[in-house]
Amino acid sequence: MSGEDSVLIKQTGPIDAVVEVPGSKSQTARAMVTAGLASGESVLRGAATGDDSRFMGDGLRALGATVEVSGTTYKIIGTGGTLREPTEPLFLGNAGTAMRFLTAVACLGHGRYVLDGSPRMRERPIQYLLDALTSLGATVRSVNNTGCPPVEIESRGLKGGVVTMRGDKSSQYFSAILLAAPYAETDIELRVEGDLVSKPYVDMTLDVMREFGVEVQNNEYKSFKVRAGQRYKSREYNMEGDWSAAAYFLAAAAVTGGKVRVKNVSLDSRQGDKDFVFTLERTGCVWRSSPDGVQLTRPARLRAIEVDMNSMPDVAQTLAVVALFAEGTTTIRNVSNLRLKECDRISATATELRKLGATVDEFPDGLRITPGKLHGAEIETYDDHRMAMSFALAGLRIPGVIIKNPDCVMKTFPDFFKTLGSLYT
Repeated sequence: MSGEDSVLIKQTGPIDAVVEVPGSKSQTARAMVTAGLASGESVLRGAATGDDSRFMGDGLRALGATVEVSGTTYKIIGTGGTLREPTEPLFLGNAGTAMRFLTAVACLGHGRYVLDGSPRMRERPIQYLLDALTSLGATVRSVNNTGCPPVEIESRGLKGGVVTMRGDKSSQYFSAILLAAPYAETDIELRVEGDLVSKPYVDMTLDVMREFGVEVQNNEYKSFKVRAGQRYKSREYNMEGDWSAAAYFLAAAAVTGGKVRVKNVSLDSRQGDKDFVFTLERTGCVWRSSPDGVQLTRPARLRAIEVDMNSMPDVAQTLAVVALFAEGTTTIRNVSNLRLKECDRISATATELRKLGATVDEFPDGLRITPGKLHGAEIETYDDHRMAMSFALAGLRIPGVIIKNPDCVMKTFPDFFKTLGSLYT
């Protein structure tokens, strides 16, 4: 598929398929950071291998870690918390997780660090994180005074202390500080103003930190305390299958009235996106969990629902496309942070759904979707992998759906269109 300007999605009837998805992107990013700060060699198996993981690996190498990749296995020899001063800026593309996590990590070093990215990355806010790191003793700034990358750090180590951050912006700001916190000079207490968004992602961060030997005190998501002097311990670590990726294929069963089993995910997962199964159940689908995966079927018509997707924002676009085939009006709320992603996902999703014939009302924090007379269209993807993968599902039912810039899926799921094609071959 590489190099193609667009791809026409093939229509199909009810599908009956078994698929396997890549390792969790979010879990891989956190494990790479902890392994990169640990002493000794860690082996990460079943890791995500898209562009986001590549940029994270490049960044860790620039900071002094050794990162060797063989398929889905990463061998990382960590820095022990002693970071190298890079000779040039760290270029992190549009990998928002790598930008946020490595900004906090670089504050542990001694020297000058510059982190930069793609033009879209230079539009993605990071000032809340910079302000919090400044409160903890870092010298860090937005180079262009935009509150966005590039970021410059004049680092002499992270002192620690107490800092308060708004909980309604991005859980990645919290995860970034938590991951770096054990290597600060003094304890860090991170207080939450208001309600914390996307709590399952913070849970994942705490879980990975624990697996690598660091404990965090979680005071009911109102504050987090990390004791200084703890150190990550190198280890072997197995990644779960990515539930965000699994959601596309379970949704394909819902859209076509078929059956799909994703064989490398479990409802015992640490990932919040596993709850997408229960969301699809509310629309009329039936699921079954077994030791060899999770299966979903759609035996009846799809029902429209109203749903708060704050705990699973990465699958909101997937549900928005499923809503095209539901009876009634679907409402998705409490995902305002989608406006800060690879694109403004709320606005972009509304625009492309209207192209397909839906009536869409856009809110600051979500969408209301009413199906109409559906028809094919060329779908802009805004260089956003989730736009491409979500809207490809519409083409399973609607003739003439063309996905532009399909290579944007390289960010997290390079084989997505190949896997999608396997559903009906």
